[in-house]
Amino acid sequence: VEGGTQMKQARVDRAAEEQRNISAGNPGDVDFIGLVRRWREDHAGMARPHRHAVDTNGGSGGKNDNICVCIRKRPLNDKERKKKEHDAVTVLHPTATVHSAKLRVDGIHKYLDHNSFRFDHSFDEDSSTEQVYQYTAQPLVSYVCGGRGVRATVFAYGQTGSGKTHTMSGIQKMVADDIFSTLSDNVLEDDSCCSCDNTTISIAIFEIYGGRIQDLLNKRNRLKVLEDGRGEVVISGLEEFEASTPEDFLALIEAGQNNRTTHATEANDESSRSHSICQVLFRDSNSRRLKSKLSLVDLAGSERGSDTKSHNRQRRTESSDINTSLLALKECIRAIDGDSRHVPYRQSKLTLILKDSFTSNYARTAMIATLAPGSLSTDHTVNTLRYADRIKEKKIGDSFTPSQRRSPVRQAKSPVRKEIVEEKVDTKEHRDEIDENISDNILYEDDNNVEEEIQELTKFEEPDNVESQGPSEFDQVVQQLFDEEEQLLSLHMQSIQQNAEYITEENKLLESVQGENVDVDAYALRLAEILQHKTEMIQAVRGRLEPFRELLRKEEELSKK
Repeated sequence: VEGGTQMKQARVDRAAEEQRNISAGNPGDVDFIGLVRRWREDHAGMARPHRHAVDTNGGSGGKNDNICVCIRKRPLNDKERKKKEHDAVTVLHPTATVHSAKLRVDGIHKYLDHNSFRFDHSFDEDSSTEQVYQYTAQPLVSYVCGGRGVRATVFAYGQTGSGKTHTMSGIQKMVADDIFSTLSDNVLEDDSCCSCDNTTISIAIFEIYGGRIQDLLNKRNRLKVLEDGRGEVVISGLEEFEASTPEDFLALIEAGQNNRTTHATEANDESSRSHSICQVLFRDSNSRRLKSKLSLVDLAGSERGSDTKSHNRQRRTESSDINTSLLALKECIRAIDGDSRHVPYRQSKLTLILKDSFTSNYARTAMIATLAPGSLSTDHTVNTLRYADRIKEKKIGDSFTPSQRRSPVRQAKSPVRKEIVEEKVDTKEHRDEIDENISDNILYEDDNNVEEEIQELTKFEEPDNVESQGPSEFDQVVQQLFDEEEQLLSLHMQSIQQNAEYITEENKLLESVQGENVDVDAYALRLAEILQHKTEMIQAVRGRLEPFRELLRKEEELSKK
C-alpha cells in the first residue's frame, strides 16, 4: 500500500513539474529537462565576465589578436515548443555545452551526453545583439576607420534557422551608425586616415549561389571573378553605391537583402541558400583610392549531407557547394590565425573573393557562430561548435600553465559524469568536487581521467557534415559540374552572339546576290566560310555539352549512394 501511494505521488509530482516546464516555455521530456537543470545547478556561478581580447590598433594585442571567435545561443522558438523540444544548450561564458539526450542499452535509463567548447566570447539567450556587437564587430569598425589599407571581416555562421541572419542584420544597423559617428570624431593625422573630410563610404552587395556570383544591388547581374597582373582579385561588373548617411547605408543593405536567394530546406521553411557579402569600402574622396575595407559576410545555412537526401539536383548541388566553401573558409581562417605561409584561398569562390582578408598583414576577422537550443537540433549544434572551435589554430587557453593546459573544453563526456535519471546528486557536494578539480574554468574532472577523456573524444563518431577531412567525391563532382556549367554557358552565349552576326551578314549576302552585276563566286565563297564557322561553333558547344552531361549523370549516381 505504501509503495502504491509513493508511485501515485511520484506521478502527481511529475505532472506538476511538466506543467511548470510548459509554463516556463520549456516543454519536452520531464526527465531530460530535470537532468539539464541539475547540471546547470551544479555549474551555477561559473560564467566569467566578458573582456575585450582583440587588438584594434594593429599592434601585438596578444596571441589571438588576428581573429575573434564567438558563439550566440538564441531562445527556443514557437516551432520548437510545438514539437515539445526542450532547451538542450547551456552557455556560461566562455563555454558552451550541448546536452544530448540518450538512452542506455536497456532502453529505460536516461542520461545526458555533454559536449563542451570554449571560445573568446560565448553569449546566452539573454544577451542582446548590442552585446555581441560590442565584443566582435565594434572593435573592427574602429580598426577600419583608421584607414592605412587595413581589412576586417565579420562572418555569421550556423545551421539554418539558428538566428545568424537576425544577428547579422542587427550588427549591420550598428555598423552603419558607428562608422559615420567614428568618421565625424576622427582627427585627421595624415592622408591615410579616414574622416568625413577626406573619405567617402561606398557599399557593394553580392551573393555567391551555386557557383554563380550575382550583384544584389544591380538587378542580380551575373559577375566574374578575375585576377589582375598584381594578383589582386577583381569582381568584374560589380556596382558600388555611395552612402553619405546611416539611413542611406541601411537602405542599400535592405535592398540587397530583399534580392537574396532563399529556399525551403529539411531544417527550415525559408533558409538563406547563398553567401551574402556586403563590402563597406572606405575611399579617398578625391582619388577614389581604397583606404580600408570592412566585409560583412552572412554565410549560407549549413546542412548535414543526410539532410539533403530528398532534395532535387539543384538543392543537392547548392548544399554541396555551401559545405565545400565553408570547409575552405575554415582552412583559410586557421591559416591566418596560425601565421601559415600558405593560405588555400583558391579552394572556393568565397575564399578567392575574400583573398585580401586572408593574405593582408593588416587583416582582422571575427566569426559569430549561432546556435539553435532545441533538443532535436543537438547534432547540428555540436557540428556548429566543432566548426567554430577548429577555426582557431591557437586554442583559447594556450597561455595557461602546463598543469592547466589539458585541452580546450571539447569533450565527449561531461565533467559531471553521465547520470541515470533515478540517481540523486547532492548538489553542494558535487559542486565542491568540481571546484577542487577545475582551474580557470577548464572543465575536466581530475588528472587521472584526462587520458580517458581524450580516448573517448578520439572514438567519438563524427556526424556527416562539413567537418570531414576534405571534399567528398560527390562534392568534387559538384565543383567540376559548376566549372563545366560556367564554361558551357559562356561558350553557348558566344555562339549565339556570333550566330546573330552571321545571320545579319547572310541577309546582306542574299540582298547582294539578287541585284544586277552579281558576283556569284564571291557569294558562294563567303557563304561556305560562314557555314564552316557555324559548324565549328556547333562542334565546340557539343564538345562542352557531352562532358557536362556525363557529370550530371555521375552526380545523380553519387547522390543515390
